[in-house]
Amino acid sequence: QVQLVESGGGSVQAGGSLRLSCVASGIPNCMAWFRQAPGQERKGVAAISSSGNTRVADAVKGRVSISKDNAKNTLYLQMNSLKPEDSAIYYCAAESYVLGSPTCYPVAAEYKFWGQGTQVTVSS
Repeated sequence: QVQLVESGGGSVQAGGSLRLSCVASGIPNCMAWFRQAPGQERKGVAAISSSGNTRVADAVKGRVSISKDNAKNTLYLQMNSLKPEDSAIYYCAAESYVLGSPTCYPVAAEYKFWGQGTQVTVSS
């Protein structure tokens, strides 16, 4: 069982930046960020493997980076040049069902554990 606690969400104007954090209770094989806007399905944003390989969704590539601090068991999502369409609840997820791959992907069905989410609101 991996417990996840997100923080760092908030309200920001378009063009601004936010850094989300997610503290994990263990050391999962994969960690990822997802987001869900009202009335929409949960979508993958970025993922990172235990060795540091990353994948970022095309929709946010160039504006978003994922990283982790292994010493602190903390996952980060740095978001820059934010747009109103980035507004959503952002979820941290951990531990992929897919084993043996050096790369992790932000596919919701592949993750076992989820945080409670943190709201990001971007105003125009």
